[in-house]
Amino acid sequence: MIFPSIDKLLNIVTSKYELVHVISTRSKEMHDYKNYQLPMEDYKSKKDIGKAMEELEKGLIKTKNNYEEK
Repeated sequence: MIFPSIDKLLNIVTSKYELVHVISTRSKEMHDYKNYQLPMEDYKSKKDIGKAMEELEKGLIKTKNNYEEK
C-alpha cells in the first residue's frame, strides 16, 4: 500500500500529471543534493519518491495550488 494515498495527494494538486511532475522533481533533488526537509527518522518511506510524497502531504512542498501570495 502506498503511503500517503494518491487520493489525498490529488486533493493538494489539480491533476495526476502535476502530481508526477512535483514528486519526481522533489525526489531528484533529494537524491542529487541529499536535501531533506524532515529528520530521517520522521519519514515512513525508505525511498526518496515516497519521502517526497510525504513532504507534499505535510505541506512542505509548495505548488501553484497551495501557494498563497501575500
